[in-house]
Amino acid sequence: MLDLQTEAPAFELPDVISGNVISLKDISSGKQGTIVMFICNHCPYVKHVQSELVRLANDYKDHDIGCVAISSNDIEGYPEDAPGYMLEEARKWKYPFPYLFDETQEVAQSYKAACTPDFYLFDGQLKLVYRGQLDGSRPGNNVPLTGESLRKALDSIIAGIPIDENQIPSMGCNIKWKE
Repeated sequence: MLDLQTEAPAFELPDVISGNVISLKDISSGKQGTIVMFICNHCPYVKHVQSELVRLANDYKDHDIGCVAISSNDIEGYPEDAPGYMLEEARKWKYPFPYLFDETQEVAQSYKAACTPDFYLFDGQLKLVYRGQLDGSRPGNNVPLTGESLRKALDSIIAGIPIDENQIPSMGCNIKWKE
C-alpha cells in the first residue's frame, strides 16, 4: 500500500467516455480532494458497489471533490474489461466521472493498486490521506452498501479535520496483471 502523505502519482490516460486523454491535474485542479479508484467491468466486488460509486461521486462533486476510475486489467486474459466494454458499463451506470484505461498497467503499479475496487483519497495538495475500503459491504455478506468508510474520510476533508489513520484495506479481485 502507498504510505499516507505520499504525493499522488501523475498519470495521463485515455477516457473511454469522452475519448480525451485525462491527467491527474485535470481531475484534481482546484479541488479540495481527489478520489482515484481502480475498478473493472467483470469483478463481482465492483459490480456489487457500482451504484454506490455513482451515488458517492454525485454526492461529493458539489463539495469540490474530483473523482476518477481507472481500469488496469489485462484485456487479453479478460476481454470484458476492454475499452469498448468499459464505455458500455459507464453509459449503463451513468458514471459521473471519467473512466480511464491503463493499458500498460504502469499507473496501477505506481499507486500500488492491488485489487478492484481499490480506493485512494488525496487532499487538496494531492497528499494521500485515505487508502482503504468503500465500506464493510461485500457480495453476499448482507452488510448494507453505504460507502461509510470512504464517506467518513471525505467528510473529514470537507470539515478540515484529520482523517483517522486506522484504515481497513479494500477487498476484491486481484488486478489481472499481464504476464
